[in-house]
Amino acid sequence: MGNSMLVPLNDSKSSKGVIEFLLNMSLCDDNTFTLIHIFREPSSGEELMGKKFMAEMPARLEKMLLDIKKRLVAEKGFDADNIQIELVKGYSSVSEGIIDYFKKGGFDMVVIGRKQMSKSEEFVLGDISAKLIRNLPKASILVVKSG
Repeated sequence: MGNSMLVPLNDSKSSKGVIEFLLNMSLCDDNTFTLIHIFREPSSGEELMGKKFMAEMPARLEKMLLDIKKRLVAEKGFDADNIQIELVKGYSSVSEGIIDYFKKGGFDMVVIGRKQMSKSEEFVLGDISAKLIRNLPKASILVVKSG
């Protein structure tokens, strides 16, 4: 019996590393995947980036998730019906969104990417994978590290 995996993604290098990992990993055919992108509430600085850019972001990220799904089906042979795509809004932070979505969805595992950060970057930006480990103590969390 396969696992239900929550795979939070964005358009970063660490997310690309997660996809490469999934493509190269031996997995059961009956695993289910939910590829999600969590939109956090935009800061005032991000709103200054332009309404057009912010309005186009959901469509761009949905296309990215659909392309990843197609790649998992074409290159790894996964059943397309076992791969769901979600765009999730309304959270103050990405980690809060992942934790809440995981708890509501009854998933077995989170597969998340993590880039190498300096201690100061980690202090300022936070470490989503560490937050998941602290807040989901009974969950299986696979952290895929990329350079």
